[in-house]
Amino acid sequence: MRRFALAAALLCGTALCAQAQTFRWANDGDVNSMDPYTRQETFLLAFGSNFYEPLVRRNQQMQPEPALAERWEQPSPTVWRFHLRQGVKFSDGTPFTADDVVFSAQRARAPGSNVQSVLASVKEIRKVDDHTVEFETHQPNPILIQEITNWGMFSRAWSEKNNATRPADLTSREENFATRNAMGTGPFLLVSREPDRRTVLQPNPNWWDKPVHNLQRVELNIIANDATRVAALLSNEVDFLYTVPPQDVTRISSTQGVRIIQGPELRTVFLGLDQMRPQLLKSDVQGKNPFQDVRVRRAMLLAIDMTAIQRTVMRGQSRPSNLLYGPGVNGFVEADDVRPAVNVNEAKRLLTEAGYPNGFGVTLDCPNDRYVNDEAICTAAVSMLARIGIRVTLNAQTRARFFAEVNAPRYNTSFYMLGWTPTTSDAHNSLYSLAGSRNGTRGVFNNGGYANAQFDTLVDQIAVETDPAKRQAMISQASKILQDDVAYIPLHQQQIVWAARQGVEVPQTADNYIQLRFVRMPAR
Repeated sequence: MRRFALAAALLCGTALCAQAQTFRWANDGDVNSMDPYTRQETFLLAFGSNFYEPLVRRNQQMQPEPALAERWEQPSPTVWRFHLRQGVKFSDGTPFTADDVVFSAQRARAPGSNVQSVLASVKEIRKVDDHTVEFETHQPNPILIQEITNWGMFSRAWSEKNNATRPADLTSREENFATRNAMGTGPFLLVSREPDRRTVLQPNPNWWDKPVHNLQRVELNIIANDATRVAALLSNEVDFLYTVPPQDVTRISSTQGVRIIQGPELRTVFLGLDQMRPQLLKSDVQGKNPFQDVRVRRAMLLAIDMTAIQRTVMRGQSRPSNLLYGPGVNGFVEADDVRPAVNVNEAKRLLTEAGYPNGFGVTLDCPNDRYVNDEAICTAAVSMLARIGIRVTLNAQTRARFFAEVNAPRYNTSFYMLGWTPTTSDAHNSLYSLAGSRNGTRGVFNNGGYANAQFDTLVDQIAVETDPAKRQAMISQASKILQDDVAYIPLHQQQIVWAARQGVEVPQTADNYIQLRFVRMPAR
């Protein structure tokens, strides 16, 4: 603790000392690991970015900018050369070098990693010298820079010393030293970690960049109950809420001293279906899989009334969708996003035609602390599917248990809710990660095992096409295939709704990242 006291003292030697503050914020669910390689989940990646920095990061306008790489160029269409920022040190004093980049690539591809897709297009990463690395891609990749903006660098020496050279596999509830500890080049240091209760950070006094924040201490508090979390803000026990219940937005907006921060999010929430197994794991149908019949999947799409969910569950804070990506994502075209009208009679006819005149039973796996009103959305979908005879048992659980069940390598689900924010802000990321047939890097989050050879071919072409018009046509064509196949049942893009005390500056971006390096507190 003396080391962290010294860090605070060093911070107070700067011009920020006079206004350095404690930032207390709350969320309904915890970060499941301090290791950002363990899960491609927005909240986990965002929190990890306070410690682990990428070569290229995003600014407040969501544009890529130099971070640990100060510049880069392309000597050839398939080679990117990155010049690393010199003088950067990890928070334990170890210099950051090309060896750490090469090691981080190996770690990202190791068993237990959930970020393999970040480097899917990369054939080799090689050290040129201590401060230069080259990325060679299999084919030209026009969006490589966007793809690596969330890939933070690990210290090879620290990882080897602490037996954390590969990520712990969260799907089997595995842990290693990096699960509860963190050590990177970033703007903050991990002080203490109490899972599902509180995590405390302090500024890194030796950070290479110039701080914008005026924070001396950061406390993430886990408050699962919606009413209790809102009450904590209104009573000044916390300064900021990351997850605001839709039903409390009006109340917070009308309360003096606090305010709502609201904007569109790039995330799309959807329902997935197991289309791979010959028999579902969690269903009363024996000897076959009803989800392998497109008529069943289409019937379910026609039964779920997203306008009603938008109105009653989301209180207007969502945008119904029929795509796996939405506005703000490169490749989105409004004309592509047409959701068929609810038609219960047609849904019943399709089920009968498919051989299920009396419906069937199935379990829906749903988180209860991950997306806005996630359990309430699932509950509404259950009642809507009951109208066509599909009897759904809802299995709602915390994000840690939920993700461990439904994600690779277990895929222990038949019917599930998931949300996806394309980390590249490009449609290819959603198409490749969610619907590409599984091959180890492609389709890592294709939990239902959907496969279509024509779709895969298009996704591969999208990855290397540099002509914007041709690329857009391919994106639209690939998305039409998913809609025709009803590969998924898209639900909506939720709004980002945060809340803060007056005077607390927390810039909001469409990727729903809270970037602590930009947070400023008012003078107390």
